[in-house]
Amino acid sequence: MRDSIKEYEAVEAAALKFVKSVAEGDSRPARELFTDDAVLFGFLDGKLERGSIEQFYRNVDAVGGGAGFKARVDVVAVEETMAVVRVLEEGWGGRIDFTDYLLLLKIDGEWKCVAKAYNQNSDTVRR
Repeated sequence: MRDSIKEYEAVEAAALKFVKSVAEGDSRPARELFTDDAVLFGFLDGKLERGSIEQFYRNVDAVGGGAGFKARVDVVAVEETMAVVRVLEEGWGGRIDFTDYLLLLKIDGEWKCVAKAYNQNSDTVRR
């Protein structure tokens, strides 16, 4: 069942914590979004990253978004206790474009991210 617009807005607000962290190079807002046991999967410059969300935090804190960083949040689906969000990123660290998918669950009335999977656009891979 599709949920109300109000819930879509709540999911978007939660996902914007992710964007804020990446844009500012500060993992603190994202730490409010992700559960402690959240996982990530994706390839960064051709190398598989998988496991704890802590790797994402380290990347964000080390690199920062950069002056030309842009992002767009698309709430793909909200189904009562589950949501899927796509985040398009351009210019992370001044050179990388990503497409991220975030899987959120509504836990104790709050939207929390339990998994992040991403694709680095092939034209931004440094080999």
